[in-house]
Amino acid sequence: MANQFKIMSAVDLSRYSEATVLYSQMLAKELNAEMVMVSVINQPELDIVQRAMAGYGSFSFPDYLSEQRQERESRMQELFESGSPGTIRCQYLVQQGVPYQEILKAIEKEKPNMLVLSTKGRSNIADVVMGSTARKIFRRSPIPMVIIPAGYDVLP
Repeated sequence: MANQFKIMSAVDLSRYSEATVLYSQMLAKELNAEMVMVSVINQPELDIVQRAMAGYGSFSFPDYLSEQRQERESRMQELFESGSPGTIRCQYLVQQGVPYQEILKAIEKEKPNMLVLSTKGRSNIADVVMGSTARKIFRRSPIPMVIIPAGYDVLP
């Protein structure tokens, strides 16, 4: 079987993720493509939790990280299924690290033909025009990108 067209949809599970997933699904239907959704648990946030909870004997960081991974995968599945995916196949990846670096690693590993992501996510204040993660990926991406502007909610 020939390689199927693959669309990677990068989501941070913020309010902008729904438009990213819906647009990815629309493209996947039109192109008869499969999807890979990727979400990155931000390493600096994990470091803060680990330091803050270090003195609590009942806190288990490995358990916390496992719960975070499971929750993200579950939320990605919910987002995907809420968009009436039909026959689109989807794989879910949860990475841990610096978001733009982990998304670029996922691109290298999964070899998608296209990346879809939104311009705004968790840190609305950092970059007014385009989110810092989207900007960093844009400058380094080896594949074409579709960037969904913040607040976009109308599919063609």
